[in-house]
Amino acid sequence: MNEAVTHESVKHAMQPEDTPELRELYKGFADNNLIPLWTQLGDLMPVHPKSKAVPFVWKWSELLPLAERSGELVPVGRGGERRAIGLANPGLAPNAYISPTLWAAIQYLGPRETAPEHRHSQNAFRFVVEGEGVWTVVNGDPVRMSRGDLLLTPGWNFHGHHNDRDAPMAWIDGLDIPFSQQMDVGFFEFGSDRVTDYATPNFSRGERLWCHPGLRPLSQLRDTVSSPIGAYRWEYTDRALTEQLLLEDEGQPATVGQGHAAIRYVNPTTGGDVMPTIRCEFHRLREGVETPTRQDVGSNVFQVFHGRGAVVLGGKTHTLEKGDMFVVPSWIPFSFQAETQFDLFAFSDAPIMERLHFARTRIEGRD
Repeated sequence: MNEAVTHESVKHAMQPEDTPELRELYKGFADNNLIPLWTQLGDLMPVHPKSKAVPFVWKWSELLPLAERSGELVPVGRGGERRAIGLANPGLAPNAYISPTLWAAIQYLGPRETAPEHRHSQNAFRFVVEGEGVWTVVNGDPVRMSRGDLLLTPGWNFHGHHNDRDAPMAWIDGLDIPFSQQMDVGFFEFGSDRVTDYATPNFSRGERLWCHPGLRPLSQLRDTVSSPIGAYRWEYTDRALTEQLLLEDEGQPATVGQGHAAIRYVNPTTGGDVMPTIRCEFHRLREGVETPTRQDVGSNVFQVFHGRGAVVLGGKTHTLEKGDMFVVPSWIPFSFQAETQFDLFAFSDAPIMERLHFARTRIEGRD
């Protein structure tokens, strides 16, 4: 049965006849801050998710020059704290939310600049599509930021950034700010006006302790809510994706789809997601691969790391190249088309949806 017809027929069947008595009843509701369910059912309980957020694409070729211009005009320091520019979903105005649960921004740090330390309840990560020279200092541990790296700042960890070089650097931030704000769970605290350690080690202390494949230090047997690894390095991500595709060539079932390799970044203490509210993944498509159409409950955000291709979002095709970002709101169908080898970093609110048992996925041809 046609969905629109069903909704209209149900809506009209539920509405009582308009009478002076009914209008008086409704006035009583309004005077007492009450709203009857029978006038709101279609909005409160739709037949499938209908997010106010809309599918949207941001072009790196437009984002980066604006970030560079902000570096010329806007200082970094106490007050604004960060030179971070939020990607605002047009459907969620006036908030700078990329989705109802996620926040994303391009952050820019100029030569020899320092972003002062602070901490907040919200979980955060950084992903670097290009550049080097910045260290993020998380709870006193300097973590190198370089191309293809995923950097974590779990909630309530002091963190600041320092640029050790004579060139600027930009990256993307992802946080659970909208979810935290709607749930009223946010706290914020200033830290040092500088950073607690200006060292520039190649590997952070957390990496030296945790980043040995298949090995866990006996000194750290307690599971942690978020991953203790400060940086997931590109060389390991790239190698894992390359090996998946090589195994596929050898006839092994190593990929998530024909010509589609993917990895999920995990917390080594639990095997779960890197943070309790955010899932991070990386996908690689061979040249010419097209993925089946997929729908997920929850929000997905992608950034192109390498190559050219397209995403079909809600039936509309958008061409993509390095740095471009886009959001897939809840239950919006999407698929990929790879013109060249196509590498994409992805993050989502899947841990929230799964923990609350709202998660649902539909993949074309697998129903």
